[in-house]
Amino acid sequence: MQAPDFWANDGILSRLLAPFGWIYGIGAMARRRCTTPYRAERPIVCVGNFIAGGAGKTPVALAIADWYLAKGLSPHFLTRGYGGRLAGPLQVDLQTHSPEDVGDEALLLARKAPTWVSRTRAAGAKAAVAAGAEIIIMDDGFQNPGLYKDLSVVVVDGGYGIGNGRVMPSGPLREFLNAGLSRADAIVILGKRGDRVFAELTRNMLVIEAALTPVPDFGNLDNNRAVAFAGIGRPQKFFDTLSDMGFEITATKSFPDHHVYSASEISELKSLAARTGASLVTTEKDYVRLDAKLAEDIRSVPVKVKWSNGMIVDGILSSVIAHG
Repeated sequence: MQAPDFWANDGILSRLLAPFGWIYGIGAMARRRCTTPYRAERPIVCVGNFIAGGAGKTPVALAIADWYLAKGLSPHFLTRGYGGRLAGPLQVDLQTHSPEDVGDEALLLARKAPTWVSRTRAAGAKAAVAAGAEIIIMDDGFQNPGLYKDLSVVVVDGGYGIGNGRVMPSGPLREFLNAGLSRADAIVILGKRGDRVFAELTRNMLVIEAALTPVPDFGNLDNNRAVAFAGIGRPQKFFDTLSDMGFEITATKSFPDHHVYSASEISELKSLAARTGASLVTTEKDYVRLDAKLAEDIRSVPVKVKWSNGMIVDGILSSVIAHG
């Protein structure tokens, strides 16, 4: 979902909705207390966040998979398949499954390692283990109590932080912050820190700072002028990344998270790019939602996570192997 503007500030609307946020938060606590999590036969590494909307979970999950692959292990991804119609458990097939089947994130993950879509996470974990997974990496699911996590890594957007610090619908939090902090093993601050990364968020927590950078073989566009569009949780994060890469952004267009693009929308974007003498660029997640014809003359910008302190990452990821 795309966060409403008032989630960033503690204004009147947010305060009016605060009682509903308390109800939501209490409901989340009750759900966890009433659920006995299933413990899988292989270690579970969960990459989640505290808030609704995008924070950068999928790039972090991919980076963690790279770490285990470099160690000669076989990681499998587990995701709900948000935006897809199939409930699973099933393994994503890049040749046959579409974003409408399994969601866009599952298709991105499946390019890296075997990926399982399952709305019931325990069933998905069982299927992954049966298929040979040595490590299971959950993309999202931090608030899901149905599966025991051996390691929970929470991703926080450095600029947005936790917004106004209130629980949905009053703010972006999926649960009371203290409840989330009590279960998190490490926090990844992705991008430059802003004022909204509150001191209490990182107090007594293992914090890893990281940034999104273009993949080394991305190359350069003939024209660094760009019309950028994105249908992700926080499109501005993508636009800022492009600026940091040296693009001259002539126009931007934001769409709701997981937006399914129509031919007319893409045609208008291509016309805008042509009028401004710019290239049309988008995220990898948006690109996989475009059919081949619509994707013509559009460039996706692949990014990867660059850790500020690889030794900390080595330590926490190694600990999962040691106790697995």
